[in-house]
Amino acid sequence: EVRLVESGGGSVQAGRSLRLSCVTSGFTFDDYAIGWYRQVPGKEREGVSCFSTTDDIPYYADSVKGRFTMSKDNARNTIHLQMNSLKPDDTAIYYCAKGLGSGSACLDAFWSDYWGRGTQVTVSS
Repeated sequence: EVRLVESGGGSVQAGRSLRLSCVTSGFTFDDYAIGWYRQVPGKEREGVSCFSTTDDIPYYADSVKGRFTMSKDNARNTIHLQMNSLKPDDTAIYYCAKGLGSGSACLDAFWSDYWGRGTQVTVSS
């Protein structure tokens, strides 16, 4: 059974940091793209950061470049998202997902097939 379990969300003031984690199981971790996505009620889910099936470097949405850092721990089948200099616009439910996206296409939620339940991130001004 494929499982992805997020943790680390919370409520912080603008300018502060949070670190999200996603522990996965039930699939061969290295064979798939994996990433972070976020969604605000009433809006489409958007890609935040991901590792694709073809590259060992993470891709980032323009809105988070320079502030967020994604890392991947192959030994523990886990990914992390270090979020610094948080802004109110970062408020969303953050999801971890696996998929088949190659290159920067991994940022497109369309290519993801399994999702975690999400963790809420709230940033106040």
